Amino acid sequence: MSTPVRIGLVGYGKGGRLFHAPLIRHAEECVLAGVVVRSRERRAALAADLPDVPVAGSLAELADAGVDAVVVTTPLDSHVELVREAIGLGLPVVCDKPFARDATAARETVLAAERAGVLLSVYQNRRWDADFRTVQQVVTSGDLGDVVRFESRMEQPPQPEGLPVTGGGALLDLGSHAVDQALHLFGPVRSVYAELRMAPGEVGVDEGFFVALRHDGGVISHVTGNWARQGEVASRFRVDGAAATLVVPDDDGQTAQLMAGRTPESDGSEWGTVPESRWGSVHRGGVAVPVPAQRGDWSAFYSGLARAVRGDGPPPVDPWGAVAALEVLDAARAGAAGGQVVDVGAAGRPA
Repeated sequence: MSTPVRIGLVGYGKGGRLFHAPLIRHAEECVLAGVVVRSRERRAALAADLPDVPVAGSLAELADAGVDAVVVTTPLDSHVELVREAIGLGLPVVCDKPFARDATAARETVLAAERAGVLLSVYQNRRWDADFRTVQQVVTSGDLGDVVRFESRMEQPPQPEGLPVTGGGALLDLGSHAVDQALHLFGPVRSVYAELRMAPGEVGVDEGFFVALRHDGGVISHVTGNWARQGEVASRFRVDGAAATLVVPDDDGQTAQLMAGRTPESDGSEWGTVPESRWGSVHRGGVAVPVPAQRGDWSAFYSGLARAVRGDGPPPVDPWGAVAALEVLDAARAGAAGGQVVDVGAAGRPA
């Protein structure tokens, strides 16, 4: 076995505590080597959860402790500043999504990492959902024929703590995942149409959205996000092809499991699996054929990070993909204000 990659975590709020620390500790050849925590309350939470993990007061302290990479999982408005600090320290860095508030800030940060020769990735963990991996496998197989339309719904019921307003609204928070998945499947986007539903009582915060994307290759993606779902939700994914249609009803539950305190360690081989009763199906000629679900595993992101830090592969998520997604989200917000279709042009990595 290679020496484990020592990863430092910046922040131990809901994201760091539930959606990063357990997965770093589970990922092959990774070890959680320290956490930057400043508040007394969160230091106490870290001590109770992970008494063996050292506490640091800053990124510089993590660097001095010899970490090999750091993960920024703080509120959105601190992302760019902390990522740039890590770049200045020469530390490979992962930024939680949303990467930045807009594509301009994201692009400048990626260019700064490239100039410094520092590895940068973005935590688009939902690429490792069972439902999305199943869609990817079926689309790649060609079983649907040429894809015409892709529909994605990423919705959740109201949370007891209210709207997560520090994340920039549902379009940035959920849209960072949903648009990333559409781009990952079908490539760059030519034009965007969007509608936003604003949250009552929260000035400038949207709680729901609908975004229509026209990809360069001709596929139309309809992406819906909702922070305030009431009742049952429609299927998670639908993909219409020239030969057949794929419907995938639900995700693998990793979010709910982590929020309930379950982890890959506690669930073992059951983690990320989907029971047959919730498998998707391919519909052709009036006949529905079940599709075995792929297994979901967000810790695979960190296994990929370990390989990239060692120089054994690319970053698990190319940061230019996050820039491209933010260009789409910027266009969606601008278009929604005037009810217009917005041309995106060449997004992402510069020529």
